[in-house]
Amino acid sequence: MHKVEEFEELRPLLFSIAYRILGSVGEAEDAVQETWLRFDATTARIASAKAFLTTAVTRISIDVLRSARVRREEYAGPWFPEPLLSDPYQDPARSAELADSVSMAALLLLERLSPLERSVFVLREVFGFGFDEVAAAVGRSEAACRQLLVRARRHMRDGRPRFEADRRERQELATRFFDALKDGDMAGLRKLLAADVQLVGDGGGKAPQLAKAVSGTENAARLLASVFPLMARVDVTFEPQEINGQPGAIFRDRDGKVLHIMALDVLDGRIRTVRTVINPDKLGHLGPVADAWAVDREVKQARRRTG
Repeated sequence: MHKVEEFEELRPLLFSIAYRILGSVGEAEDAVQETWLRFDATTARIASAKAFLTTAVTRISIDVLRSARVRREEYAGPWFPEPLLSDPYQDPARSAELADSVSMAALLLLERLSPLERSVFVLREVFGFGFDEVAAAVGRSEAACRQLLVRARRHMRDGRPRFEADRRERQELATRFFDALKDGDMAGLRKLLAADVQLVGDGGGKAPQLAKAVSGTENAARLLASVFPLMARVDVTFEPQEINGQPGAIFRDRDGKVLHIMALDVLDGRIRTVRTVINPDKLGHLGPVADAWAVDREVKQARRRTG
């Protein structure tokens, strides 16, 4: 098989590995591109294209993550992964692991791990690589990788995200939530939100966002029911869309530009977390990005007009 064909066949896997290690669509795409450049430049005989490419993309991602962690420590406000609409890699034998691992809750848990722990966990637990393959990819012995995995599992275990298992029930609840949101139905929202619901936004200091996390049914319902009808008055619309494998929506301004995304964590028939990403740097891969500050000014004007 020609190099290009070998690479393109494995591209979905390479992106999926890089995205889970990095939590960034742009950085994952860059890591995959750098992997191709190294593969294309190699003149030595390669026994396994998959082994070469997965090793290259893992090591590139580890290096990128080490520098990214410094930036994330200085990030303004909560940091969330860049939203992913669809995972390009599919494996029916590991569908549950792949779906769980791409959720925002799981990616935020992975942020607690060191770059090596995170990479070993992703390769072994998510993609089912053998320890010999994992060891080759991260440049450590099999024994060291086993120890890294033990530590990673320990960190992940307590905070392991749990979601509504029934996809249909999850989507039905999300539909009811977004209907209530559109109507400003505070009573309807109360029925859908968990008692300890968290409403958190990621603006990165580059877009208007909540000053702090909002928690509790009453506080979250009041805020949601007051803000989104006003947004509708300035022609903001939304479309339901899976975000990182969970129910969510993309919000757009009157010109159809992406304003922000919203992702929901659902458990026991209630919404436990509502996350919004409005940082424009994290939305460009979804399409042209709206001016969130301009929309915010219009919303405030609409609020003043209604008293």
